Order: sequence, then structure tokens, then C-alpha cells
Amino acid sequence: MLNLQVNNLVRSATFFQHAGISIIFVFMPIIAKGVTESVFEIGLLVASFSFAQILSEIYFGRHSDKKGTRLKFIRIGFIGCAITFGLHYFADDLTMFFLVRIAAGIASGIMIPAMIAYSYEANIDKKRAATVISFHALGWLAGIAAAGFANDLKLIFLISSASFVIGLLFTIKLPNPEQVKELAPGTMSKVILKNKFLFTSLLLRHIGATAVWTIFPIILMEKWGAELYQISIVYVANTLTAFILMNVMASKINLSNITKFKIGIGCTTFVFVGLLFVTEWWMAMPFMALVGGTWAFLFIGGNFHLMENNPHSTSTGIFSSTISIATVVGPIIAGGIAYLFDYNSVMYFAIIVIICAFVVSLKIRK
Repeated sequence: MLNLQVNNLVRSATFFQHAGISIIFVFMPIIAKGVTESVFEIGLLVASFSFAQILSEIYFGRHSDKKGTRLKFIRIGFIGCAITFGLHYFADDLTMFFLVRIAAGIASGIMIPAMIAYSYEANIDKKRAATVISFHALGWLAGIAAAGFANDLKLIFLISSASFVIGLLFTIKLPNPEQVKELAPGTMSKVILKNKFLFTSLLLRHIGATAVWTIFPIILMEKWGAELYQISIVYVANTLTAFILMNVMASKINLSNITKFKIGIGCTTFVFVGLLFVTEWWMAMPFMALVGGTWAFLFIGGNFHLMENNPHSTSTGIFSSTISIATVVGPIIAGGIAYLFDYNSVMYFAIIVIICAFVVSLKIRK
């Protein structure tokens, strides 16, 4: 009964954490269009958040293992995010947006590795942790939907800040168990070396994906005539599928975690092949549902494999920071390709890179 109560509190905190992040992240390319016409500068602005997140996740993920506690980092992250995401409301030029995005990246990176590790450690049956972590996808769904309902690119900053405040409230009653302190020197380099094929394939897959996501909201609006709420509908297909599949994995899908990860990497290719043939905004929905499914497989499979065999917060911190590195590189590449060629060229780039990612993932051993 106590375990159920803890899981429900973590589910709620996770939900509001990711609702607060997603409500701004998905629409950042459109928001950036209001302060610059340069696609390349839009790519840099999107990348700045993830660049700050890289250093934050690696440092605080490792620090969480050294201290043997998670809850302190989770609470500090919520407070920091409530402040920094709220400050987006006052940003009215490109420089200010860069500053608040970097600050928000640091704040969110403090709690992400600790939150995943806490969810995993709170469950004796580790498979059940997938039902808790799945609420990050449900949070993304809610954040995207909220942006569509608000239909106001300034109001969403306040909604984002409020989400983090609510999430913080759910952490007040969480127990603060002490974990074994991971003090061995060189732990981070050992984890990276041991799992080099997993991290490399994740990096390549996500570079391709984030390159497309940088220009995708603009394509939806400018080429396919989508309104803000219609963009929300398209992205909801992604997050809803991810949420459902993550919950199904806890009891119905009995594949090894590495097999799940490889399926998630490889099947992403079909998403961007399909998007090349889309001509209206609603036609993107099945492909966004597919990318939600691939994300569920690779996120749960990759993180659970790492936590089974490595220090929890350190390994999930490296996993998250690898995604953040890709979210720096991908938008910059997308901005450059779109500037020199066109939006479809970004799709072709993503397909090639993700095929390479799948080939690398085949080298991962159980």
C-alpha cells in the first residue's frame, strides 16, 4: 500500500515536471520565429537549452549517486524550473531568450536523472517502474494540449511555471531513502566505455530526430497550414502512444531491455520516410504515433538496461545528457541544411543517420 502511494506521488510529480517542459519545448521554433527570421538562429536557440542540460545532467546525475540521495536534487530542480521557465514571459528579444533557455536547461538537468533513478528504486518489481516513468509521456501530452487550448505563446510560459510549482508539492510527502553512495573514481568513464554502442546509437538516432523536430512545427504551420491547436493534436498522437506502450511494457511485452532498445532505434527510420509523403497536417498523425511507440521502446529499454548493470543516477544522467547532446547538434544541423537546401533535405539526413544508429545498436550485447 505504501509502495502504491509513493508511486502515485512520483507519477504526479513526473507528470507536472514534463508538462512544464513540453509546453515550451515543442513550440520553441514557432516562438523563436517571433524574434528572428533566421532558421539557423532558431536552431541555435533550440540547441541552447539542451547544451545547458548536458552539463547539468552529467554533473548532478553523478553527484546524486555520490550523495546517495535523490529527493534533494528533485526538489531543487522543481524550484529552479518554476523560476527559470516563468522568466520566459519577460524575454522579448533573442539575447534574453538565449539566457532564459540556458538557465532552464540547467534547472531541468538537476532533477531528470534523479527522478528516473528514484522511480526505478521505489519498486521491488523493476518492471512496474515503467508505469511510473510513463507519466513523463502523459505530461508531454498534457503540456502540448494545454498550449493548444491556451493558443497564446505568452500565456504558456506562466502555465509552464505553475506546472513545476504543482509538481514540487507532490514531492513534499515523498520518503527520502538513503542509497548506497557510489564513490569509486572513474565511474562515469567506465559506464560510458562499457555501454559505448548503446550511447552512440542513441546519440545518432536522436541527432536525426531532433534535426526534424526543429523544423517540423514550422513545416506544419507554413507548408501544411496547421493552426496552433492542430499542431498540438499532431504531437498528442506521439505522446499518447508512448504513454500507452510504456504501461503495456510493465506486464505484456516480455522482450529483453536491449531488444526493446534496438526496436526503438530501428523503427524510427519509418517515421521520417513516411513524413516525406505527407501533404496535409492531419496526415502526420500516424507517423507521430509511430515515433511515440519507438520512443517508448528505446527509452524504457535503454534506461532499464543501464540501471540493471550500472550506478543508477550516473547511467541515467549519461543517457539523458546523450539525448541533450543530440538536441544541441540536431537543431544546428537542421538550421544549416534548411538554410542551404530545403526542409525535405533535413528528412533525408535524419533517415541516413538513424539507419547508421540501428547498425551500431546491433553491436550491443545483453
